Amino acid sequence: MERINVTQASLPTLEEYMAEVGDLFDSHWITNYGSKAQHLQKKLTAYLGVENFFLFVNGHTALELALQALELEGEVITTPFTFASTTHAIVRNGLTPVFCDIRQEDFTLDVDKIEALITEKTCAILPVHVYGNLCQVEAIAALAKKYHLKVIYDAAHAFGEAYQGQPVGNFGDISMFSFHATKVFNTIEGGGLSFQDASLEKKFYGLTNFGIYGEDIVELVGANGKMNEFQAAMGLCNLRKVGADIRKRKALSELYDAYLADIPGIRVNQTQAGVKRNYSYYPILIDEKICGSNRDQVIAALQAENIYPRKYFYPLTSEFACYQKDYDAKKATPVAYEISQRVLTLPLYPSLTQEQVEKIVTTLIHAVQGGPPQYQWAVG
Repeated sequence: MERINVTQASLPTLEEYMAEVGDLFDSHWITNYGSKAQHLQKKLTAYLGVENFFLFVNGHTALELALQALELEGEVITTPFTFASTTHAIVRNGLTPVFCDIRQEDFTLDVDKIEALITEKTCAILPVHVYGNLCQVEAIAALAKKYHLKVIYDAAHAFGEAYQGQPVGNFGDISMFSFHATKVFNTIEGGGLSFQDASLEKKFYGLTNFGIYGEDIVELVGANGKMNEFQAAMGLCNLRKVGADIRKRKALSELYDAYLADIPGIRVNQTQAGVKRNYSYYPILIDEKICGSNRDQVIAALQAENIYPRKYFYPLTSEFACYQKDYDAKKATPVAYEISQRVLTLPLYPSLTQEQVEKIVTTLIHAVQGGPPQYQWAVG
């Protein structure tokens, strides 16, 4: 029985990738800002519709070095409903995360609850665009201006998206994009930063290259965050087909919507007004009080059919063993806590078929209804 994972890396054909990397075997230049990394950086700057963009070896390094470049001190208001990287990047910079609750409707940071958390120690806000749902960028910008705070967006889920026609990488001081294998666009591993202050580019270069600016010139304490040429080659290949991949994701998401929209006990993701989406994930919320099955029972039923969804995000980062002694997640962020107990992301990737979606949906409905679903496939 074929295994259906929650995601699957999008890849070019082997022939296309080999053609792209072929000249590397002639030049032997496979890292240190080679021609492919430079070419990809220019291509992504244009694709993302931003003025300034810089590539990194992965998204986490990009976020960690973004915070370092801004030379922040004190507290950063952020969300616990995110991947570990977001919180770790804050802490590894000697900063203190202050967790704000999220919105029921789109899982993003609740702007109405941010102001009460601002103190004289607050230096920045680090919101997360979740599943491709965009944060309340205008309200966050207004708060940041009022209190003179930096805004760094974790845009790992928001590649290629826009709000009211404005590309998402233009909001805030910096936005981090992840190009991990599981993302809409991947460079195997990889990441990048869009940023408003053009002078940051020199700093990002130094931070990714051990602080080295010349053969014998080391100006700052840097790390090794460079994207290599094989990663960049994968990115160049995948960028050619990312539009087609997003269209496939859209069709599959709409298929899920049609099948699940009216199933009691299941809440599907809501479309945001004014947002150009990338259909990066398909989250649902399971209401045990309505359907009679809890999330773990639903997961067990799906896994029995070789379908592997993911509890994403669970647990909250504030509940991790390395943080939980300092935070009471259930009390401080009750909405995020409740959603983390119910959320489930279903398989979604370009090569997923309609037949596989129907298998997933049939199994899911069976699990939440407790019996064979009376369902006619009228879509497609």
